[in-house]
Amino acid sequence: MKFCLQVNYLGNWLVFVKRWALTSCLCLGALPLALAASRIPAQASEVLERLPMRPTDTSARELAALRAEVNQSAASRPTDPLPATRLAERYFELALERGDPRYVGYADAVVRPFSNTDSAPLWAVRGQLQQYRHGFEPALAAFDAALQVDPQFATAHAWRGAIYLVQADYPAALGECAALQRLGRAALAGGCLGLHSAYTGHLKTALVHLQQALEATQDPGNRLWIWTRMGEVYAWQGKPAAAEQAYRQALALGLDDGYLLAAWSDFLLDQKRFAEVVKLLEKWESSDGLLLRLALAETQLGLPKAATHTQALQDRFAAAKQRNDTTHRAEEARFWLNLKSDAAQSVATAAANYGVQREPRDARILLESAVAARNAQAAQPVRDWLKSSGFEDAKLRGLAQSLAVVAP
Repeated sequence: MKFCLQVNYLGNWLVFVKRWALTSCLCLGALPLALAASRIPAQASEVLERLPMRPTDTSARELAALRAEVNQSAASRPTDPLPATRLAERYFELALERGDPRYVGYADAVVRPFSNTDSAPLWAVRGQLQQYRHGFEPALAAFDAALQVDPQFATAHAWRGAIYLVQADYPAALGECAALQRLGRAALAGGCLGLHSAYTGHLKTALVHLQQALEATQDPGNRLWIWTRMGEVYAWQGKPAAAEQAYRQALALGLDDGYLLAAWSDFLLDQKRFAEVVKLLEKWESSDGLLLRLALAETQLGLPKAATHTQALQDRFAAAKQRNDTTHRAEEARFWLNLKSDAAQSVATAAANYGVQREPRDARILLESAVAARNAQAAQPVRDWLKSSGFEDAKLRGLAQSLAVVAP
């Protein structure tokens, strides 16, 4: 099995799902970039963009081979969706790894000619592309269609469970975890149950499920995802040493993974280890979410690049607004609060984000901005969630208590 990421912050659990989904399809959830005016470089030697690629990166060759397969199939087997599905899956994987939404557009274009084709893997790809844009209801419908074609298609259950977790619909998510257990998907079921337990106030149980998932797979990508999530759970428990050990286990696998970089950076920021964040992210400026964290660390250290990166983020968020892209409002809310000191704009953005996406990171920025704006009412949905879910993080509960003082 092979899984992958999303700094598309439907994030975390979806990373695990995606890595498994890729191999399932072969065997039969970023980040917006600014829209800039085109121009001609003054010199041929001018560097336009530096991409975060390893020297051993083989994706270009992979893509060339997959595109050749699609072209060959178009000539000899024009109704066969499998080559296009493979290529779309790889594009989507790259979007998640690198935080670059252009690959999602490429994937869309590849599968568009098969809009009338009934294939479970193809329906899964359509659902993945919909959820990337936070089109959760159309995504759920696509995964349901995949299950209509193939009731044993575990990938669809996993993605549905992921979306329900993001929406804080925990009974529905648990139903998908149970379906994965019935299908004998130990790693997927363990990951699903782990997140369900973590979000519903059972952090010790969450670690048990995640450990079971870890023992059920030897794939490096799968293990990276599990170690990352264990790091977050330990941090929520108030155990920074254990959290760091888990994150370092994930980092030691040597894989590029945007969600791991974001989660580890957030941990370091909370620990006020700003110089480490700068060193970690200095070559990841093309990713909005990672650039945000880089700018936060640079600002704390008073580095000259902080102002340049802050302006770049403002330009990117403005460009996203122009194209009606609302997928990364949680990051934008952090930008307004921590880089522009505009609590009112931050709380409005965070509240709009929480109306769609309700994971702990989304709850935290809404609480933080509401405290800064002294606007307890805006964060009432999060306060209600903390009561109903039993989520255990002391940081979030402390913020909620601060708001109770503002307006009980």
